[in-house]
Amino acid sequence: MAVQKLNSKVLSVGAKHWDRELFDELIPLPDGTTYNSYIIEGKESTALIDTVDPETIDQLMENLDEAGVEQIDYIIANHAEQDHSGGLPYILEEYPEATIITNSKCKRFLTDLLPVEEDDFKVVEDGEEISLGDKTLEFLKTPWVHWPETLSTYLQEDNILFPCDFFGAHIAASKLYVQDEQRVLEAAKRYYAEIMMPFRGQIKKNMKKLEGYEIDEIAPSHGQVYSDPSLIMDAYSEWISDDVKNEVVLPYVSMHGSTKKMVDHLIDALTNRDIVVKPFNLTKVDLGELAKALVDAATIVLASPTMLTGTHPEALYGTVLVNALRPKTKYAAIIGSYGWGGKMEQEIKDHLNRLNVDLFSSVIKKGHPDESVFEELDQLADSIKDKHKDIN
Repeated sequence: MAVQKLNSKVLSVGAKHWDRELFDELIPLPDGTTYNSYIIEGKESTALIDTVDPETIDQLMENLDEAGVEQIDYIIANHAEQDHSGGLPYILEEYPEATIITNSKCKRFLTDLLPVEEDDFKVVEDGEEISLGDKTLEFLKTPWVHWPETLSTYLQEDNILFPCDFFGAHIAASKLYVQDEQRVLEAAKRYYAEIMMPFRGQIKKNMKKLEGYEIDEIAPSHGQVYSDPSLIMDAYSEWISDDVKNEVVLPYVSMHGSTKKMVDHLIDALTNRDIVVKPFNLTKVDLGELAKALVDAATIVLASPTMLTGTHPEALYGTVLVNALRPKTKYAAIIGSYGWGGKMEQEIKDHLNRLNVDLFSSVIKKGHPDESVFEELDQLADSIKDKHKDIN
């Protein structure tokens, strides 16, 4: 990743991980990712905002050398997760005079996660400022985007917000600034769905807090820089709202075809009622695409066969994921089949305990589906349509 300029005194010096395929050993990365790190050069002091994943530390060190950075006075740790903090020990070794600036909670996390010492830190409070001479950094407490300790750093003279994971996107691109807006918004929505969505309520508070700041650019720690902050902030405002769309997300698994026939019938029934349906075969799904679909949908229908006495493991995995992501979905239903018995339906219900949804009556069939089951699925489609009638 070459050194790139936001302006003559603010440089992007982080790393691009073009071919990373998986994040957190869970999330597919179709567009790779970046670990953005920024140098701010003041008349009196120099600050580095965030570091990089240790796997790409060489890129950061080479970029600091290319930029001619001989001294770093402050390292701003906006977030303790290692893809942003993991480079701290390397930077401290190269620039031993540097002080880590963060809040007290992040300091505790960092001393647990990394070989850093108590004396390496200066703890700041919400709203506290540090002067670099002609540049002033203000530190804003923005918790749960997506860890409880997260800071955002605001460069007052340039109106640049450095929010770390907040407003980020897993996308590697050669250009510093967003150009393909639609592509970036899709990546950002996927990113929001995967890690931010469970904290929608806290994000509303953080968005409200940012209203008091004039923001000309947003420079997150994943993805590209926004020269038009309204692009991502307006998108976030929509995603965190209570509004849902006339859509049904339908994650499913089928072993011998019975559940699949029920799924296919329900897809047709919903489509004929002008409801958008997004089915996902859980044995093949890109989890990021499933998560992204959950952001807006009014209803989730989970479909599973019974394996032994319980839910098919892939369907249970999908259920656990939905429960963990806590989308703003209003309604849910369970459909599926069994051979001789079991507790699949109750198991799925038990694993939806974090969702604030109204449950439709389940449609569960022993063996091969027949006309009576298809009629029940039509009734379910009618019920969903009725609940969706006031959704735009």
